[in-house]
Amino acid sequence: MPKGRFEAFSDGVIAILITIMVLELRTPDGKTWGALKDDVPVLLAYLLSFVMLGIYWNNHHHMLQAVSRISSGALWANLDLLFWLSLIPFVTSWMSENSFAQTPVAAYGLVLLAAGVAYFVLQAILLRIEGPDSPLARAIGRDVKGKASVVIYIVGIGLSFVDRWLGLAAYVAVACLWLVPDRRVSRTMMSRPDR
Repeated sequence: MPKGRFEAFSDGVIAILITIMVLELRTPDGKTWGALKDDVPVLLAYLLSFVMLGIYWNNHHHMLQAVSRISSGALWANLDLLFWLSLIPFVTSWMSENSFAQTPVAAYGLVLLAAGVAYFVLQAILLRIEGPDSPLARAIGRDVKGKASVVIYIVGIGLSFVDRWLGLAAYVAVACLWLVPDRRVSRTMMSRPDR
């Protein structure tokens, strides 16, 4: 099955999720910088979630550049990923509107964890389709960052019940880990003879 519609649909869903998040931001009451003071938590939560969605979009795009075809299993795995990503605006809003309380921070981490696991499953299905000697397999390698992210999310969820800021710090650490895109896929794709 060709991958064009698969990629376009995923791009569209992620764009809509970012749009939903920005539409939930309210206009401050007042004309000064001080009017933004009450909205700082909401803006910081939006920034973190925007970065997270951007990371998923970027890595999803790179991963699909390294595959030649997809299967029905990959379609379902992708829908699973998009489901969890679609909950990011909800938990972002819940977390920021409740001053980063423990339960919403933990729920935010659970959604990020589920999205990370869903991405891992999608990646595994695509690797099975492409094979162990494929450009995707070479680009992913041992996937240390992906596995570490899942572990950090789990730790962050636990920490959020000890201290919500430690839980949030763990999620920010994952974002920082992925903020610089993994260049292995780009290098692998550029070295392909058909490019």
